[in-house]
Amino acid sequence: MIEIAGIYKKYGNKSVLENVNLTVGNGSVFGLVGINGAGKSTLLRLAAGVLRPDEGSILVDGEPVYENEGAKRKIFFLPDDPYYTPNISGKGLADMYRAFYDFDAEAYGEYLERFKLSPKVPIRNFSKGMKRQVFVSLALAIRPEYLLLDEAFDGLDPLARLLFKRGLADLVADKKSAVIISSHSLRELEDISDSYGLLDHRTITCSGDLEKDLDKIHKFQAAFEVPVTREQLGFEVMSFRCTGRVAQIVAKGNADEISARLNALHPLFVEEIPVDFEEMFVSEVESRGYLQ
Repeated sequence: MIEIAGIYKKYGNKSVLENVNLTVGNGSVFGLVGINGAGKSTLLRLAAGVLRPDEGSILVDGEPVYENEGAKRKIFFLPDDPYYTPNISGKGLADMYRAFYDFDAEAYGEYLERFKLSPKVPIRNFSKGMKRQVFVSLALAIRPEYLLLDEAFDGLDPLARLLFKRGLADLVADKKSAVIISSHSLRELEDISDSYGLLDHRTITCSGDLEKDLDKIHKFQAAFEVPVTREQLGFEVMSFRCTGRVAQIVAKGNADEISARLNALHPLFVEEIPVDFEEMFVSEVESRGYLQ
């Protein structure tokens, strides 16, 4: 289990994270989302023990992670732009990480083969997506107890994303690993995440079970004889857009009650539209003032 409690972090005079609290249990895939610059990469670096928090604690299985080799051996952190030496190949990369981690060389070779990558070619000769595939293969072959991924799907084509998601599912099922993924590909996160956290205004503003929280949010489209305003609805909404006489409303609560409130305004029609993780994210951020 990763336990993050009361974390504060500054770069110079700029506050990046304030009072961040988060728990991620084993056998879970946690989707970490937020707008650019929200502090997701910083939080992952703190969780990996790369950075020291200014205040608060980060525990892995009850032990502090910073400057703790035993705790760090349980973690593999794949940053958005991973480091590699100029002439290193896929094989050389494996040899380097083998010194610190237990490593499944056979699985690594199989993943490279699936991605159609030669272990002998210098990584610098690969495209951005191919480089990502090498490090994804490495992460899955290490099979860590805790896998931290920053912009996990960046540069991966649809087939590579599918192979990666299957590998993550196998890792969680077989080893009960905990995976924290930061990504702007919310549709990909929705496929594999069972829990989530929104990093907003330097802290985690909402988190929980993804499926259950999606069930609490409802989107309606309604047409009126004359355009309506947010204030005319008479109830609190997360998101409101009106184009001509057609309004789109996203709100939390009971779907039947929201529908009844809309029908009280005598619309020409009302219909409910499914809400996905991306819609939920946009609505949560908008409700806090970013997109208005």
